[in-house]
Amino acid sequence: MPLTVSAPADLLDKQGQDLGSSDWFEVTQEDVNLFADATKDHQWIHVDPDRAASGPFGTTIAHGYMSLALVIPLWSELLVVENVGMSINYGLNRLRFPAPVPVGSRIRLVGKLASVSEVTGGIEVVADLTMEVEGSEKPALVAEAVYRFYP
Repeated sequence: MPLTVSAPADLLDKQGQDLGSSDWFEVTQEDVNLFADATKDHQWIHVDPDRAASGPFGTTIAHGYMSLALVIPLWSELLVVENVGMSINYGLNRLRFPAPVPVGSRIRLVGKLASVSEVTGGIEVVADLTMEVEGSEKPALVAEAVYRFYP
């Protein structure tokens, strides 16, 4: 269940709150191929299962930036802000990809509201995010993401 607030200002007393985790999401070869087509990044480690089988990971892996792109749908499972006129991804303060996401694996996002503050016309949230890969000791992604919510 996501944390749900009825307005952006209701986030102000939520600083430090753990958001739990999203549902698991399976990364398929079709997803990776579509991302490769959209970004023009057809590196064999992502799109050639035969060649990747003898590569360093034994299979194809998702692009790091694909993992980052998947943060948004998974983030929406962690936090719901109602009565928002506009919400934006304001950027990242920190981003690392410590481990690959093998095709066929499942990922989920774990989050925490690191800080919540007022900005001109709205509320800014800095979220500590970790993308876990089922069965892996290392996360696929660790980020400090900044979001802004405007009524």
